[in-house]
Amino acid sequence: MTSLDWTAVIGFAALFAMLAVRVPIGVAMSLVGVAGFAAVAGWRPALNQLAISPIRTITDYNLSLIPMFVLMGVLATRSGMSRELFRAGQAWLGQLRGGLALASISACAGFAAISGSSVATAATMSKVALPEMRRFGYSDKLATGVIAGGGTLGILIPPSVVLAIYGYITEQDVGKLFVAGILPGLVAVLMYMACVYIVFWRELPQGMSIAAGERLASLKGIWAILLLFVAIIGGIYAGVVTPTEAAAAGAFLTAVIGIARRRLNFRSILNSLIEALSTSVAIYTILIGAMLFNYFLVITQTPQKIAAFLVDLDLGAYPTLWLILGLFFLMGCILDAMAMIILLVPIVYPVVMQLGFDPIWFGIIVVVTVELGLITPPIGMNVFVINSINRDVSLITIFRGVAPFVFTDIIRLALFVAFPSIVMLLPNSM
Repeated sequence: MTSLDWTAVIGFAALFAMLAVRVPIGVAMSLVGVAGFAAVAGWRPALNQLAISPIRTITDYNLSLIPMFVLMGVLATRSGMSRELFRAGQAWLGQLRGGLALASISACAGFAAISGSSVATAATMSKVALPEMRRFGYSDKLATGVIAGGGTLGILIPPSVVLAIYGYITEQDVGKLFVAGILPGLVAVLMYMACVYIVFWRELPQGMSIAAGERLASLKGIWAILLLFVAIIGGIYAGVVTPTEAAAAGAFLTAVIGIARRRLNFRSILNSLIEALSTSVAIYTILIGAMLFNYFLVITQTPQKIAAFLVDLDLGAYPTLWLILGLFFLMGCILDAMAMIILLVPIVYPVVMQLGFDPIWFGIIVVVTVELGLITPPIGMNVFVINSINRDVSLITIFRGVAPFVFTDIIRLALFVAFPSIVMLLPNSM
């Protein structure tokens, strides 16, 4: 091994050591990136990068869609749109056996289309759907498992912040990535619903009687969500607006709708801005750390060497792909979704390109794999979020409830790998 190789090994060891003692990943990547770059090129160039990278990242126009989508999700939550989604799902699916579980999954999918965050989806639906499912006799294991699994749709169904960051890192069209997530998201919803019936059939409560008028009345509450989704994703698909313009328009429309329906006032809008700012700052801190760490990777030629190593193994395209996805799955046990994308994609992306896979398709495949980390121990971010809101439900109960959805996700991942056309049908038509 050369001195550059040892520098890279020490850098990664230092990074994981800091993560093990709970140093925020953005800070850890910044420290390792600057120190590692200095070890190779000297402190003056390293400090120059430290001075330039934050400004370059914060002022990047392509990244400005992130705070806009975050703000849209916060405004939608404070406007009560999540509750209306669940009520509509309950009205149309509640008469079926286990209908509230199905309604929760559909509400998770609908809220994912306006929030772009899995954690936000899980947190919101645990407040809205869990009390209702408990009231009608659903077990805590089933109810929390459905919400934890359904919450993962937040980073797949567009607009997705994680997909936007993947597009930024790999320089791919974010609009195509958003459109590519639509069909896989719908497949996920159907497979989750099938999982509920196959695994939990014996313990599903009977449906309730719902009048036709009540069903039609429920649609009045979700017109705003449909309008937002059509305006954003439809505009991107038709080429009328860019993803950044769609994000800004979405945040503005959400605020206007909330004010017009008297769901938002000055105080709630101010609180929404503060919450969105706090979340966006956290995301940008990670992105700045990733930029600095990537400079370290480039100067040590780590991605190229890993790519050469994997290609030289001569395993073939698909075995190598599964090896990479396995790495994402294992890292999901210790890192959250965004951290995995930012840390691993720059390293494995050159390998994927050498193997001849489509970068848009790979982005969706990676996100589906990353979803597993949100519901598997020991991190399982969605599980911990639900537990923090409902302290009377143990982590073991939630993990047991979500386990069937983990296996469903693995089957879905294999399906998308075997049939790439499911992912690429819509983006290829743009």
